Amino acid sequence: MQTRDEFVAERSARWAELEALLIDDRNLYAQKPTSISRIVTLYRAVCADLMRARSLGCGPDVTGHLDAIASRAHNALYGPEPYRLRSAWQLVKTGFPQTLRRRFRFFLFALVLFGAPFALGVGGALHSSEFAYGVIPKQMLEEAAENYSRGIEAGRGSGQDAMMAGFYVYNNVGIAFRCFATGVLFGLGSVFFLVYNGLLIGTLLGHVIASGSGHNILTFVCGHTPFELTAIVVSGAAGLQMGWALVETGGRTRIGSLRAQGRELLELVLGAALMLLIAAAIEGFWSASAVAAPVKWAFSGVGWTVVILYFLLGGRRFFKPKAAA
Repeated sequence: MQTRDEFVAERSARWAELEALLIDDRNLYAQKPTSISRIVTLYRAVCADLMRARSLGCGPDVTGHLDAIASRAHNALYGPEPYRLRSAWQLVKTGFPQTLRRRFRFFLFALVLFGAPFALGVGGALHSSEFAYGVIPKQMLEEAAENYSRGIEAGRGSGQDAMMAGFYVYNNVGIAFRCFATGVLFGLGSVFFLVYNGLLIGTLLGHVIASGSGHNILTFVCGHTPFELTAIVVSGAAGLQMGWALVETGGRTRIGSLRAQGRELLELVLGAALMLLIAAAIEGFWSASAVAAPVKWAFSGVGWTVVILYFLLGGRRFFKPKAAA
C-alpha cells in the first residue's frame, strides 16, 4: 500500500503547477486556451488526489491543502466573471452592435411592429380627431396640445432639467422593460407592447401636429429620438428573441434554450439601457433648452448618423493583422 510520503512526493509537482497557474485566477478568461485546458486537466487530477488522500488518511494538512487548491480552481473555472469597466467597454465597442447584426431579423420584425402602428397613429390623428380620441383620452391629448403650443424658446431651469431627466429615465426604461420582459410569454407580450406603444406615440404626435404645434413638438423630440426609439425597438427585439427561444428550443429544455441565448439577450438589454440613459440626458438637458431649432435639427441628424453607423460598423475588423513571416 502506498505511504503518505510516497503519495505526496509523487503528486506534489502537479499541485504546485496548478497553484502557479492560478496565481492570477481572477483573469482566467484572458489566459491562453492551452493554459485554461491545462488548468482543467490539473483540476480534475487534484480532485482525484483529494479523494485518494482522504482514503489513505493522509491527515488534515494534506487534505486541507488539496481542498483549498481544488476550491480555487473550481471558482476560477465556474464562478461568474466579475464586473469590470473593461467588460463594459467591450460591450459598447463590439458586443452590442455585433449581437444586433446577428439578430437583425428580430430587430427588423420589432421595427415593423413598432413603426407600422406609429405611422397609422400619426396618419389617423392628422386625419381625424375622433380617431385620436379613440386611442388616447381626450383630456390627455388636449393637455399635450396645450403644453406644446407654448413653445420651448425660453428653456427650463437647471434644477428642473435634472428632475425631468430622472423622470425620462423612469418612463423610458419602463416602456423598454415591458417590451422586453413580456417576451417570456412566447414573444406575444413583446408584440403587444411594441404595437401599443407605436400606436400611442404616433397618435400623440399626430394630434399635436394637427393642433398647429407640430414645429414645437418635432423640435423638442428630434434630438433624443434617435436613441430613445431605437432602444425601445431593440428591447422589443430582445423580447422577441427570448420568446422564440421558448418556441424553437433546438432540442433543449425551455430553460436550457433561454440559457443558451442568455449572453446575447443580456448584451441587447444592457445596450438598450445605455441608449435610454443617453436619450434621457438629451431629453432632460438639451431638448427643452433655448437652443435654436436649426441647431437642434442638425444635432438630430448627427444622432441618427451615429446610431446607424454604430450598428453597421461597430465591432467590425477592417484591417486584418499581417501573418508573421
